[in-house]
Amino acid sequence: MTESVHPAAHGHLPWFVTAPGETDVLMIVMAAILVLFVLMVGILYFRLHALPDRFAHQKIQFEIVCVLGLLAMFTHMHIFWIAGLLLALLDFPDFTTPLKRIAGSTEKIAGIEPGQGADQRRPDTIASHRQTNEAGEGSAAKSNGTLRMVHSV
Repeated sequence: MTESVHPAAHGHLPWFVTAPGETDVLMIVMAAILVLFVLMVGILYFRLHALPDRFAHQKIQFEIVCVLGLLAMFTHMHIFWIAGLLLALLDFPDFTTPLKRIAGSTEKIAGIEPGQGADQRRPDTIASHRQTNEAGEGSAAKSNGTLRMVHSV
């Protein structure tokens, strides 16, 4: 069977025009390029939305930034992403270390081993605590020649 060219067609056809029944190579190549491009744009999109998460310094700051990033991704409201980025770039001061030092010093003054809590007291403090409970709540107890106020727990 011979293939005839339409009489209105030019004598020379471009390279991308395929004959009837043959595989369209250009369409297959363009489909593969389109799929790769969509995947690359999706990866770029997810990395861009995860950018503030990489800048977060503290755990609570990281969690808030992650929530803002998810809100921005699912609502398509860019203000959440901008807020997350600004929050991640701010370096908040560490308030817990001075508070822990104050708590440790207070425990040391009270006769409690630092970091062990109120249940792990020194024996002389426990004895004075028992004397206080026998004498009455909130009264002064005397131990080792010094007068201390001991409150019942």
